[in-house]
Amino acid sequence: MATRAVTSKRMLFLCTGNYYRSRFAEMLFNHLAARAAIGWQAISRGLALELGAHNIGPIATATLAGLVARGVTLEGLQRGPLAVTEGDLISADHIVALKRDEHYPLMARNFPRWIERVEYWHVHDVDFALPDETLSNIDRDVSGLIERLRCEALSPRRGQSLR
Repeated sequence: MATRAVTSKRMLFLCTGNYYRSRFAEMLFNHLAARAAIGWQAISRGLALELGAHNIGPIATATLAGLVARGVTLEGLQRGPLAVTEGDLISADHIVALKRDEHYPLMARNFPRWIERVEYWHVHDVDFALPDETLSNIDRDVSGLIERLRCEALSPRRGQSLR
């Protein structure tokens, strides 16, 4: 009897620079999704990498510290920030932008056909919140998203979205 390969669905997290918030959401999501065995895998991308021209290194130190504090393995973090492409949007089964007020205008400018397919959260960047608050809010929202996906997998309903 042949075994069938498990197909993962793809989650896409978006923020401005793909350096801090979306990278934390991606890594935390993948950690929690693997533990929950829900069949989802996340990637993250940025909507305006040029705004992070002064970022140091491939990922924010606060992101690394927050992941370590939550027991997340830090493998694969050597890559730098990546800009979102239409291909990323097409291949995603669900898209989350970390802050509506910041990311809706960027989506409207760069990917107007996609703005209504995005779930927008309200997670501040360093200009409005300290890292502990920001990462705690992302942790809360990612955990809630994992729970929604887990419940959806247990009792899928045709035509229902995650929202």
